[in-house]
Amino acid sequence: MILDRIMKTKYLNESSGPVNIMAVSDEEVPKLYDKHDRYRKDEYEGIDLILSCGDLSYHYLNYMADVAHCNVYNVFGNHDERFPDDEPAGCIPIDGKFSVIKNIRILGLGGSMKYRNCIKHQYTEEEMVKRVKKLRKTIDRHNGFDILLTHAPAFGINDGTDLCHTGFKVFNELIDEYSPKYFIHGHMHQNYGKYPRITQYKNTTIINAFQYYKFEYVFDEPEEL
Repeated sequence: MILDRIMKTKYLNESSGPVNIMAVSDEEVPKLYDKHDRYRKDEYEGIDLILSCGDLSYHYLNYMADVAHCNVYNVFGNHDERFPDDEPAGCIPIDGKFSVIKNIRILGLGGSMKYRNCIKHQYTEEEMVKRVKKLRKTIDRHNGFDILLTHAPAFGINDGTDLCHTGFKVFNELIDEYSPKYFIHGHMHQNYGKYPRITQYKNTTIINAFQYYKFEYVFDEPEEL
């Protein structure tokens, strides 16, 4: 339908050029966080958007927002309960939300597989499916999404063998159905084993954001109506 094609190209037509993104997760990096040198900007030069996959303190993320002069958008990790008193001054939670940021459609789904009771940001597969179901109408109304931002990986794609690090099958279903440009996750520390930084799955580039990774988001050319 013509309306569907218009929705598909809406954000592409509004874009003004590539967006430089820094994805961060799980472990603080000293060269990105120097409390004694708040004017150090070399690592943040040209960054337009910072996406956090969780398990990082708000002090760290707020520092990034301050130095980079851009907002930090985050989903929660399974250890984020450690920072209950922190205030997200420069950090905007998008966990469990569909957001359009710099004309990029982002679906945020934090947390890990549930391996302990009474702990925040842990879910069974069924609970994560319910979270996704609540967002389905919004996703379809926007004709899909461009980035799936999570803490945990997808099932069977660079996930672990223990329950804590097992990926969610519903993430696979989302990728298969909507074919986003990027799937960005954390949780799989590269010092745990040989987990690749970049994996290609069908039309989706999967990024393990452990510590940090920079990349350029380039908009596709709009389809002719």
